[in-house]
Amino acid sequence: MKEKLLISACLTGENCKYSGGNNALPEEMLRKLRMRYELVPVCPEQLGGLPTPRTPAERRGDQVITRDGQDVTAQFAAGAEKVLGIARDQKIGKALLKAGSPSCGRDRIYDGSFTGTVIRGNGVTAQLLLAHGIDVFSEEEIARLL
Repeated sequence: MKEKLLISACLTGENCKYSGGNNALPEEMLRKLRMRYELVPVCPEQLGGLPTPRTPAERRGDQVITRDGQDVTAQFAAGAEKVLGIARDQKIGKALLKAGSPSCGRDRIYDGSFTGTVIRGNGVTAQLLLAHGIDVFSEEEIARLL
């Protein structure tokens, strides 16, 4: 039986990105991942009740704020909890999440100014998974998973 891997649904080609599109990995990369893992796609924003498409959001400290000033922290936190629940229920110890995302970003996220400025930090979901001992990788680190 293959090890399970949580993966940002947008990386698998699902149109759940804030803009309504996706961040699909190259098909060859997805094929290699599927050979090694059973992929479990998740979109924390959708799981938290946000629509697609939706207004872009960035983290500002412990809050997540949309470009038009709406506080969506509760939805991001709810989605993160649901993703953690999936990981626990399915005994998943690794996640491959979308870099830079206010939910899924690992180590580097946008600073909340909507100017493209990147700072050190984790998205809400990545932070929660890491706090519960789940290894989180960005798509820039796929080689470490293979």
